[in-house]
Amino acid sequence: MAEKKRIVSGMRPTGALHLGNLHGALANWINMQDDYDCFFFIADWHALTSDYEDPGNIAGFSQDMMTDWLGAGLNPEKSTLFVQSAVKAHAELFLLLAMITPVPWLERNPTYKEQIEALNNKDLSTFGFLGYPVLQAADIIIYRANGVPVGIDQAPHIEITREIARRFNYLYGKVFPEPETILTETSKILGLDRRKMSKSYNNAIFLSESPEDIRKKTAQMITDPQRIRKTDPGDPDVCNVFTFHRFYSPAGTVAEIDAACRKAEIGCVECKKKMADYLVGYLAPIREKIQYFRQNRGMVLDIIENGNKKASIEAETTMARVREALKI
Repeated sequence: MAEKKRIVSGMRPTGALHLGNLHGALANWINMQDDYDCFFFIADWHALTSDYEDPGNIAGFSQDMMTDWLGAGLNPEKSTLFVQSAVKAHAELFLLLAMITPVPWLERNPTYKEQIEALNNKDLSTFGFLGYPVLQAADIIIYRANGVPVGIDQAPHIEITREIARRFNYLYGKVFPEPETILTETSKILGLDRRKMSKSYNNAIFLSESPEDIRKKTAQMITDPQRIRKTDPGDPDVCNVFTFHRFYSPAGTVAEIDAACRKAEIGCVECKKKMADYLVGYLAPIREKIQYFRQNRGMVLDIIENGNKKASIEAETTMARVREALKI
């Protein structure tokens, strides 16, 4: 049997996970567990690049994220699940890679200026924020990853990682494989107000949400803005609730809702209630597992500790090769 290729990916701990996180990355990770040797980490050091002034929640958020990962279906028997800051070798490799990474490579990062503008309420004029692609490169190549699963918008980040690995290999001899960009389908699901689903926008439905809260939130969702009265025909193609139906309702129901909305045979209130029922059913097993792990925190901490140990062994194996190549 051929050896599985290794993939690495991480997620910043920002609190409880929501549907956007699930469909944007987590579902792909879960589906890849059987086919790849997976290393998935909680990127708590990366969280400091924008939240360095108030880091007090990061540790708690990290445990919450691991609980949600496990509830959603990441399996510690199939994947190595760990916390970035527990593997100190990441920082050592980051330092060494920073010595050889040209500043213009970082300044041309397509999301650098975008994020500074989007997060204009924070002072991001720091070396850590400018240099986070170098830390990201260290996170990936320290495990000698063959690939990184990302959406198309994240592909430029992986290209920077490939360039840094290539430069190191050119200067000191081949130590790192150049990780491939594994483009994965990311299903975009918007928040209750049709903006990007985000905790900061207060428009998210969380994986651990109670059925009562799901129904309350879906009742507030924006529908077709042109449909004023129940007797007005609607356009499902511009309705956020109908997008949710496509994710969570059976295909037959989706077709029925589509036809009935266009003919004004169903009102928005009824449409929301139907969708909420299916969403509640979809999240029920995930919510149940999350509750189980919340009640068994010791088990979660053991999973983190075991993942940290396994990741540390792999990282130290790489760093021995790096030090030998650098003759230090």
